[in-house]
Amino acid sequence: MIEELKRNVNTEIGMLREISIYVKRYDYASENERKLLLGAIQSLKASLKILNNSIPELLKEVSLGQKLPSLPSSKTAQKEGKFEKIHYKKLDSQVTVVLNRRDRDNFLKELSISEQFVRKLRKRKSAKEEKYEEFKVSRGYLKLANKIFLATADKLVKKGYFKTFSVGLKKANMDILFESYIAMMFFSALASFIIFIPITVLLIFIDLSFSPPFLSIYAGSYLLRIAKIFWIPIAMPIIVFSAIYIYPSTEKKSIGKRIEQELPFAVIHMSSISGSGIAPTEIFKIIGLNREYPYLRKEIRKVLNQINLYGYDLVTSLNNAAKTAPSEKLAELFSGLSTAITSGASLSDFLEKRAETLLLNYRLEREKYTKLVETFLDIYISLVIAAPMIFLLLFIMMAISGIAVGFTSAQLTILSVFTIAILNFVFILFLQFKQPAY
Repeated sequence: MIEELKRNVNTEIGMLREISIYVKRYDYASENERKLLLGAIQSLKASLKILNNSIPELLKEVSLGQKLPSLPSSKTAQKEGKFEKIHYKKLDSQVTVVLNRRDRDNFLKELSISEQFVRKLRKRKSAKEEKYEEFKVSRGYLKLANKIFLATADKLVKKGYFKTFSVGLKKANMDILFESYIAMMFFSALASFIIFIPITVLLIFIDLSFSPPFLSIYAGSYLLRIAKIFWIPIAMPIIVFSAIYIYPSTEKKSIGKRIEQELPFAVIHMSSISGSGIAPTEIFKIIGLNREYPYLRKEIRKVLNQINLYGYDLVTSLNNAAKTAPSEKLAELFSGLSTAITSGASLSDFLEKRAETLLLNYRLEREKYTKLVETFLDIYISLVIAAPMIFLLLFIMMAISGIAVGFTSAQLTILSVFTIAILNFVFILFLQFKQPAY
């Protein structure tokens, strides 16, 4: 019985470790995952109780002396049949314990319940598993750009060019080396110049028109034609270079808006966590592992990476992350947290005040947008609904009085529909641009 007792104790230790893992995961889990974790923990606790109840009876069977062999009686036969060895195959291991026969069904039931919860958790984890992007060797277009212009780009960077652009590229969270991106800009400009040279040559001899035949041989003066289109191979590389240069700033603005959308609610979350007296680094871990803030968590992970990988303290990591944050509000939050930690101020009070400020800005932006929509609603009614009706009445009166309008009824209908469609498109586009990010 000593071996069976050891096996039961080892099984209990394994269950306790499993419960400990689930309890730690519970703090960072979503609401649905917490329900599954809680069910698994409760079923494991019930299994532990059943195992604990079997230990005293197993201890009674343990004896230091060796019993003399005797004929089996009805009582001893009953006693030997009191315990049963149970085998249960789990996902990662196999459970083998010795239990009372009366507890067998309950123990297997609790284990199967626990395994069902664990299977559901693993399915959710595999379905929502994150894909982490890593820096890879440059391929294709970027590799060709590096071969031709990487040395030039490196020289320009060492001379001090593109300093502000370097910060913008970091804020855009683009997974590309700074020198490689500059090399790609120069290569793209060169490629556009090479592409548009033959196109320009063709345009000298070919005339384009919107009526059939759409293509025809140019019959005018070629010198005049060259004077009209010579700018194309010069302007296009400049446009391409400028577009690639501006792209990181537009990407930074887009990410910044998304972060500001999540920031008020994330700060409220941080404020509630800090009220429990948890360490500041643990607050960032909770937010960084939370799936509710997909854009903000990337910036939080920058702070955690500097702590865990580079060995910086929290204050230094916050200051470094503030310099490359895509959102000004997030940079202010990091700087404020750094100051609060350095000065020894209450982190909970700071986060609470910052949450109030961010929520106030959220309400003001919403109210401002609502008033703007009301104003443009009046303009929309005037231009799109009232104006076409007035013009229609004017055209009818002019037709009755015999004044020539210059358009047929079909042409007026097409013109009205087209104008209203364009106005609707302009209004929708304008409201989309003016809509706040949060």
